[in-house]
Amino acid sequence: MLFAFILGDVLGAGVYALMGVLSQDVGGMLWAPLAVALLLALLTAGSYAELVTKYPRAGGAAVFAERAFHNRTVSFLVGFSMLAAGVTSAAGLALAFAGDYLRTFVDLPTVLVAILFLAAIAALNMRGIKESLGANIVMTVIEVSGLVIVVVVVAMFVGGGGGDVTRVMEVPEGTATGLAVLSGAIVAYYSFVGFETSANVIEEVKAPTRTYPRALFGALLTAGVVYVLVGLASAAALPPEELQESSGPLLAVVEATGVSIPSWLFSLIALVAVANGALLTMIMASRLAYGMAEQRLLPGVLARVLPTRRTPWVAIIATTAVAMLLTLIGDLATLAETVVLLLLFVFLSANVSVLVLRRDRVEHDHFRVWTFVPVLGIGSCVLLLTQQRPIVWALGAGLLAVGAILFLGARWGASHRARTRS
Repeated sequence: MLFAFILGDVLGAGVYALMGVLSQDVGGMLWAPLAVALLLALLTAGSYAELVTKYPRAGGAAVFAERAFHNRTVSFLVGFSMLAAGVTSAAGLALAFAGDYLRTFVDLPTVLVAILFLAAIAALNMRGIKESLGANIVMTVIEVSGLVIVVVVVAMFVGGGGGDVTRVMEVPEGTATGLAVLSGAIVAYYSFVGFETSANVIEEVKAPTRTYPRALFGALLTAGVVYVLVGLASAAALPPEELQESSGPLLAVVEATGVSIPSWLFSLIALVAVANGALLTMIMASRLAYGMAEQRLLPGVLARVLPTRRTPWVAIIATTAVAMLLTLIGDLATLAETVVLLLLFVFLSANVSVLVLRRDRVEHDHFRVWTFVPVLGIGSCVLLLTQQRPIVWALGAGLLAVGAILFLGARWGASHRARTRS
């Protein structure tokens, strides 16, 4: 069940939306940045496997940072980076939902649809975690079936003499292969994020020392294999120029094969996949905002819940409103890269925390990763940070600045209440 949870969180929405964006960097060599991103994700996953089994408590990287650095401000920055990444990711998925997949059924303004979509996600989120996760199970099965369809129909297409397999080794003319793959890996990394949220369910896992590493690495490797196959299929079926023109690239791939799968059916599968990703992301973001308010890291109003359903309604409204504002950027690539930028700070903290906390002994057995893995994990995070565009740094800095203001406001409010009581 843990394997299915992690796989459902990682697999699907990113790859449904990003093949066209990736092809701008690497042409037909789509599989390469996906494979590199998998290797980089596995490094940080190794650090998570040690930390989560060593400290099997919900809270994730923010808790590990507090243990390692004993600094409330650092813990806040790590937690808020995760929160900001979740909200930004939801905005990107909303734009993907409103693109060519939806236009199979109806042609409406992209930003308007994205905002209405986020409002619908918020309404489901408001009803409660049980209803939301019940929908997630169904949607995960549907989104996986869509990726299987892509691989199978392209295999049939190529087997019948269609497509062009040689494209899988071609990069844009005048571009160095290594730089193209590294640039693409930044975007591809977005397709692997999500595994870090599994730290928040560790208290419900039986035998976490044995179970968690197997589920974590198994889910990432499974997702990686599927992604590489989809990348190969996309490049073989369509030239990069045609992938780039579509905001629903996998629909274009299926249509190019001529296999008798109705466009509306695959578009519906893709829409479900994107909706599932957005729902899971907004559940995480709203609960994280609520938890940080409970710990007085964010204004206390975000901790208010509905009296009957006990859902954090203020946190849901606030995170949804920010996601709606971010859809106005209108560029999926920029939003995806911003998510990666913010999570790189979270992952950098987790990798450093492993090394710092090696001197902290615990009584129970736990998974222990080879020391070179977090060291390489730190290096991979720094490497990817150096490749980010200025506009991505500006957007990430703006989001963290908003968080800093909220953090200072929460601290001022707490000290003011303390002075009032005395």
